Amino acid sequence: MPVPVVNRKMLEELEAMGFSPESATRALHFSGNSGTEAAIYWIFDHQNDPDVDQMPRVSVDLDIEGAEPTFVTEEMTMRSQELQDQAEEKEKKNSQREKEKERIRAGKELLEAKTKAEDNERKRYLAAKKAEKDEERRARERILQKLQNDKLERRRMLGLPSETPAALKPPLPIEDNRRTSGVYSVTNADQIGDCLRSLKRKHKDEDARVERAFQTLLIYVGNVMKNPDNEKFRRIRLSNPAFQSRVGSLEGGVEFLELCGFEKTDEGKFLFLPRDKVDLAVLNLAGTQLKSALDNPFFGLLQK
Repeated sequence: MPVPVVNRKMLEELEAMGFSPESATRALHFSGNSGTEAAIYWIFDHQNDPDVDQMPRVSVDLDIEGAEPTFVTEEMTMRSQELQDQAEEKEKKNSQREKEKERIRAGKELLEAKTKAEDNERKRYLAAKKAEKDEERRARERILQKLQNDKLERRRMLGLPSETPAALKPPLPIEDNRRTSGVYSVTNADQIGDCLRSLKRKHKDEDARVERAFQTLLIYVGNVMKNPDNEKFRRIRLSNPAFQSRVGSLEGGVEFLELCGFEKTDEGKFLFLPRDKVDLAVLNLAGTQLKSALDNPFFGLLQK
């Protein structure tokens, strides 16, 4: 279908006012080419039509070149400017709405990402705590098994009859994935805990120093457990300023290491743990006690 033929002079006047050829042609066509002012009013009344900026199509061409154009009045010019301002304002509002939608969408995505990260961090924390508790439980089970086996062995060596099954469960095999050497001592285990509690009580007004000492001792114990064959982790110079500041200057610090198997050598200048005296079971218990002392703010303060 062809484009309707409208008065060229009127079309040029409307285009000079800023209207697009499509909207101007549509306005002249549907206002009957009665004049420029009528076309402007038509555009004002139909500015929200979805096809206002589309070129109209007709089935029959009309020759209206003879129609006389009307003069552009000041009111028509003002109306034209008003229509243009309204169109710009509408476009601006649409743009602002799109920006606001984008801001809301970005905010939602950021919140979802933050929530997911926090959830993953919480899961990792819970998994770590569970693994720590499981390790402590296994350590206690190993200790109980050793105590039970030691008790049965002592009764056997003394010629005493074994306890009845109702009073004593049969000894269980000791499961430990770590390499162990030496014989576990119950007395030594009690002394390790008592030593830490005594250190905490004697320095109860120096929480920061005590915490730093426990952390340093935990590092010493952990290094030996991870590298039992490396001598540098089994030798400590007592005169080392760092050692003295963190451990040696606190009453009970050196005693704790001695309970873990360290011995004074070279006329008391060094603490040394011989390789054949490395007892991973004792070191594991010492590490557990140190972790408990660090996690429990009341450790050692409630006992007499």
